[in-house]
Amino acid sequence: MSSKDNNASSALSAPLTNSTFRAIWIASQFSSLGWLMQAVAISWLMATISTSDVMVALVQASSTSPAFFLAIFVGAIADNFSRRKVMIIGRSLMMTASAMLTLSIAFGVTDPWILLGFSFLAGCGIALHDPAWQASVGDIVERRQLPAAVTLISVGFNTVRSVGPALGGIVVASLGPLSAFAIATFGFAVPLITLWQNKWKTVSSSLPREAMLTAIHDGLRFTSMSSEIKATITRGALFGLASTSILALLPLVARDQLHTDAVGFGVLMGGFGAGAFLGGISNPWLRQMLTQERLITLACIALAACSFLLTLTSSLALATIALAFGGAGWVTAWSGLGVNVQLASPRWITGRTISIYSALTNGGIAAGSWLWGAVAQNHSLSVAFGCSTGAILLVAALGLKLPISNRSESELEPFGNFSAPTVTLDLKPRSGPILIITEYSIPEQNIDLFLEIMRERRHAQSRVGARHWTLTRDVEQTSRWIETYRTPTWTDYRRLHHRYTSADKQLDQELLRLSTDGCPSRTTILIERPTGAVRKSYPPVPYVSQK
Repeated sequence: MSSKDNNASSALSAPLTNSTFRAIWIASQFSSLGWLMQAVAISWLMATISTSDVMVALVQASSTSPAFFLAIFVGAIADNFSRRKVMIIGRSLMMTASAMLTLSIAFGVTDPWILLGFSFLAGCGIALHDPAWQASVGDIVERRQLPAAVTLISVGFNTVRSVGPALGGIVVASLGPLSAFAIATFGFAVPLITLWQNKWKTVSSSLPREAMLTAIHDGLRFTSMSSEIKATITRGALFGLASTSILALLPLVARDQLHTDAVGFGVLMGGFGAGAFLGGISNPWLRQMLTQERLITLACIALAACSFLLTLTSSLALATIALAFGGAGWVTAWSGLGVNVQLASPRWITGRTISIYSALTNGGIAAGSWLWGAVAQNHSLSVAFGCSTGAILLVAALGLKLPISNRSESELEPFGNFSAPTVTLDLKPRSGPILIITEYSIPEQNIDLFLEIMRERRHAQSRVGARHWTLTRDVEQTSRWIETYRTPTWTDYRRLHHRYTSADKQLDQELLRLSTDGCPSRTTILIERPTGAVRKSYPPVPYVSQK
């Protein structure tokens, strides 16, 4: 591919040439606009009906915590069912929660716990929708456009921040919260209609759907074995915990420090969104100049500066400028982290890795919302923002221990060339457990290199579904090595081979070169059978005295 084509594919607007992505992305902006207006209305309404700083901070936690509790389940659902249908169900739940909230306000029900409850319900819809949507991006656009598409999603949402909160503040101040909630309900309906009208091609599998527990197990195992994803999740969770103080405590800054109204609060949120927009449109350019780790560090410094400046100013204008820096850092960090998870995950498990990432990062945001709200209530806003500034800088310093990679494309796509061996037993899809035994003949001079390759092979096979992997050596015939692993069922064995990558297959060739006289390995496939006693009905045994 020419450099000109590379630049075109990496441009921020490149994914918009895809009509399906463009339609869903534009519809999502209407939803984001309604959501942000609703968030302003809920936050401001909570600040006026409750005197508890914790309750105000929990507004954000209530909408993000479902992603933490439900993530592993919705990720498995996104990878095993139609992602489009999962998105439709999630959108329907979001619209239902918004409509119920609108009705409750219309009937004068403004209890703080009612507000948090409906916000939590909408968060459940988001938790169901978002992993399926983010995993679908790789199905809709070309792989080389994936970084731009992920950034564009974040830029779109954060661009709406520059309009939605300010518009929400105006609506709340002039027409009341009820109007904001009604507009939000309409906004949720737009992407729902768009999803009904648009379909996209997905790679179908000849294998049956994974059992839910197996799918969850595979997702957790793959994530635990990927150093890239683990580093990204750790940094993202800590970043969310440290930096969410800015958004969680912003209503208190507007009310107690700047002494402004709902319109002023909307202006502050607009400043944050404007900064996010500027950071987003410059993201492709920055990715060409800086490594991903340096971008994360730069983002942390921008957010730390924002948090620190908010403790010093009582000016609405200066606070808005500080929030613009914070918004730029916010979108830069989350875009980079999200892209890294996508590129480190093959398509067959993207929904699960994204959901686990979302669970822990949103868990960090939810915990941070409570933490900084508690610090502000028990001490002061200045103390909360001061501690937050230090925590954000520590996240940046953590890059020395857990750096974020600078992947440009994924090398984890399935090889896609496997034919199941012919068997004489009448194996059903759920027959098992299956035991796979492979024998190697390795001369003494090749053992060190053989063991090094087998460590890679163990990682590769365990990552795609192999269980109880072992490597043993014959104590009499020392050149004879035996590799064994298990899969729960015959279908799981076939699915494992469908997941091998080209790099995994290359290991077979390397092992062949190390074998004695190029002798190929010998693989045996066995099925375990129980040998326990069969229950039968026997006559009672008479008791015989031993006296």
